[in-house]
Amino acid sequence: MTKANTGADAGTGATAWTVPENLLARIAERAPGYDAANAFCAEDLDELRAAGYLRIGVPVEQGGSGLGLRGTVGVQRTLAQAAPATALGLGMHQVWVQAARAVTARGESFLQAVTDHAADGHLLAFGVSEPGNDAVLFDSSTTAEPDGAGGYRFTGTKVFTSLAPAWDVLSVFGKDTSGAEPRLVHGFVLRSDGDVEHLDDWDTLGMRATQSRTTRLHGVHVPAERIVRSLPVGPNQDPLVFGVFAAFELLIASVYVGIAERAIALATSAVGRRMSADGSLRSQDPDVRRTIADLRGTVDAITLQVDALARSVDELDDLGARWFPLLVGTKARAVDTAQHVVDEAMRVVGGSAFRSSSELARLARDVRAGQYHPSSRDSAARTLAASVLGPPA
Repeated sequence: MTKANTGADAGTGATAWTVPENLLARIAERAPGYDAANAFCAEDLDELRAAGYLRIGVPVEQGGSGLGLRGTVGVQRTLAQAAPATALGLGMHQVWVQAARAVTARGESFLQAVTDHAADGHLLAFGVSEPGNDAVLFDSSTTAEPDGAGGYRFTGTKVFTSLAPAWDVLSVFGKDTSGAEPRLVHGFVLRSDGDVEHLDDWDTLGMRATQSRTTRLHGVHVPAERIVRSLPVGPNQDPLVFGVFAAFELLIASVYVGIAERAIALATSAVGRRMSADGSLRSQDPDVRRTIADLRGTVDAITLQVDALARSVDELDDLGARWFPLLVGTKARAVDTAQHVVDEAMRVVGGSAFRSSSELARLARDVRAGQYHPSSRDSAARTLAASVLGPPA
């Protein structure tokens, strides 16, 4: 596996952190078994937790490595080359850690509890996505009923809840309609709170080790001290929304860049061994060489885009109204690029890649999940069009 740049973030006091090579090898070795058994990556989580992975974005003074978004993007890209589903699922924890870093860096402290949980080795997960809710963070079908003391009871159904078997802290949000104007309320549930049900319904084409199960909230109570934000319904650029969007879009993109990197490595290895009918290596075929060159170039381009945007988040660049088009566009391009690269790698390698036991076949299934993560290609296109042409009439 190619090692990404996961060194210290300049000017942050961060220390370099990488997945140890021997651990990376064990994670790669376990990935086919998790996929075949449709099982959660429990051993990967245990070993990564012990190696300090859950604390890589925690400030050094709290016992972490202090990596910013750019450094974490590199870690996720490397981890995805070994086990895409493990990288994607555990990446949800890193999204919250980096969202908290972004909020803190911009002068707010309302997500300090997220950093504290990560510093204590607690696993954070998202309870955001809902069936039929394309507005994602800008509206909710979950009800948030005030308890009269600043807390809320949440009732509703969440989907794609990664880390369902293992999370310690789950973010939830729902809509409070008790006032003159509806409000979107964000808070955090602890595993010990109860009233949270996970269905055993994760049986998917790919990314099976994430076990992103449907979650039902049965009036789960979140006290006032764990309510972190109340926002109006509809699009806004609140620090919470920005922090989550920036971390989510770029860390998701990094997983798919890692998949593309691995597909190129597998294709390169295969054509270096396979003989053509004339006795020459496939790697000497001009068409094969052109294909590999094109794939390398497209992956280089999207890698640089993800890296540059992550650095802009870390360095507090003021991109104004360009932030959201850039974030959603980069994520969508990363996913499309990865799918194209995997498909072309399978074509170049030939029939052996079509076997269900081949790693490329597993990548071909895993990479399809990218189109279902917000923001979708269509959603990204609408955002980009509005940024250029204005909102539709």
